[in-house]
Amino acid sequence: MAIDPAQPYDDQNIFAKILRGEIPCNKAYEDEWSLAFHDIAPQAPQHILVIPKGSYVSWDDFSQRAGADEIAGFVRAVGKVARDNGLVQPGYRLLANVGKDAGQEVPHLHVHLFGGKPLGRMIAA
Repeated sequence: MAIDPAQPYDDQNIFAKILRGEIPCNKAYEDEWSLAFHDIAPQAPQHILVIPKGSYVSWDDFSQRAGADEIAGFVRAVGKVARDNGLVQPGYRLLANVGKDAGQEVPHLHVHLFGGKPLGRMIAA
């Protein structure tokens, strides 16, 4: 079910539970700002999710409310995860869904890193 990014943060969402250690994950990276883990239903040979540790519903919410250090830390973490997992060459896709029309299903900001094969067009013709 797609979510409304204008709704308040729900601290019972699956990513909040992962951050609290209530649900395990296959961790790829962690620092003070972010947690990255392998998707349990990968859509590509490499499919890693990166989430901020703060309580943000979407990219819009994050860009509006997060502090400069938190934004910089999250963006740098995404880049580090891509580099550490060998995704920069030959390339990868970075995706953040925002709201129901984009198909956002978890009300916690997350970006998907896809790679490991040619990914084709971003949106089907």
